Amino acid sequence: MPLNTIEAIRARYSCRGFSDQIPAAEDLRLIAEAGLAAPSGMNRQLWRVIVVKNKQLIDDLEAEGLKNIAAFPDNGLYAHIMARGGKLFYNARCMIVIPIGKTEPAGAELFDCGIIAENIALAATSLGINNLICGLAAFSFAGEKNNEFKQRLDFPPGYEIGLAILLGYAANTGGKPHEPDFSKIKFIE
Repeated sequence: MPLNTIEAIRARYSCRGFSDQIPAAEDLRLIAEAGLAAPSGMNRQLWRVIVVKNKQLIDDLEAEGLKNIAAFPDNGLYAHIMARGGKLFYNARCMIVIPIGKTEPAGAELFDCGIIAENIALAATSLGINNLICGLAAFSFAGEKNNEFKQRLDFPPGYEIGLAILLGYAANTGGKPHEPDFSKIKFIE
């Protein structure tokens, strides 16, 4: 039985180790539709929802992202990724890629991208599907294969990578949500 919204918010965590099991097609459809239900500034909806189950494409995106990160003059991020197992996508067999169009004022599309990503992540959690909102996917598009990947993923003209959400089932059951710091809440009356 799906979790209610508050339960899903409390249960969600960033899964960093996925099994080979792909979520059911019906669940992926529900998750994608939850993304489309996200509000957007001025109702522009300058995003798309691309569900990727093609393992080779996911592997190609990961390899290119790692290559691009390895080329940075400061190797701190690359060293961090290697220390955590050397994976950008943690063996996820499914991901949702969110390409975004540009807005005026510039940058407003980033807020919309965050909202749609959270809708997707919470919908997945409510259905018992682990997930990770993955900003590192942007590095897959940061090099010479940018246009190739946009074409393979059928980005609309003028759209750029926003975020990706990795989807699947945890390879181990050790993951848990972070502990909320309730001192960060203030009520002003």
